[in-house]
Amino acid sequence: MVSDTDRSPGRPIADLVEELLAAEGPLPIVAAGDPVLRRGAEPFEGQLDAPLLDRFLAALRATMHAAPGVGLAAPQVGVPLRIAVIEDPAPVPEEVRSARGRVPQPYRVLVNPSYEAVGEERAAFFEGCLSVPGWQAVVARHARVRLRGLDARGAVSDEEFAGWPARIVQHETDHLDGTLYLDRAEPRSLSTNEAVARWWAQPTPDRAADALGFRLPG
Repeated sequence: MVSDTDRSPGRPIADLVEELLAAEGPLPIVAAGDPVLRRGAEPFEGQLDAPLLDRFLAALRATMHAAPGVGLAAPQVGVPLRIAVIEDPAPVPEEVRSARGRVPQPYRVLVNPSYEAVGEERAAFFEGCLSVPGWQAVVARHARVRLRGLDARGAVSDEEFAGWPARIVQHETDHLDGTLYLDRAEPRSLSTNEAVARWWAQPTPDRAADALGFRLPG
């Protein structure tokens, strides 16, 4: 795993990425407590040339699949750039799909993304993070957002997301601002993965809110 010293400000990010890609297999995912997750990532402005960027994006995607997860931001592998990837086949029962608005999302690259709420509706569900392994908590997020940024080739992207896809892009963009989902979570909902599977596997967190003593929006 790349140390924080190796991510010193004077070191070219391209060298850091080359070092990461030199190892075989998925990239190591850094966990909460690593300073790189709490610093705002710098905008991507060509720090990686096109071939290296393609290799890095492919490694991010492979790491996301291996974890497995539905999104991964560059800071989660120790690279402080405003780049993330998302992809969600949404292999969930229809009841969950309907309650959470979880529909399949194709592979996307988010470069220098930012989001803003569309409307005032918020939705709360259990959420986890590859950088906070073993835990989940209920997070109230905007039900619909407008995401602006660039794609992998530098083309302007301006799109609205709703339901679970909106949650994914908020979660990953937050990573680029040094924000973890725990910062937005209801503390009383914090549960291990095992506890969620045992007690809170319902499509919505209503039962958890009642039993654990916290309020949901609306």
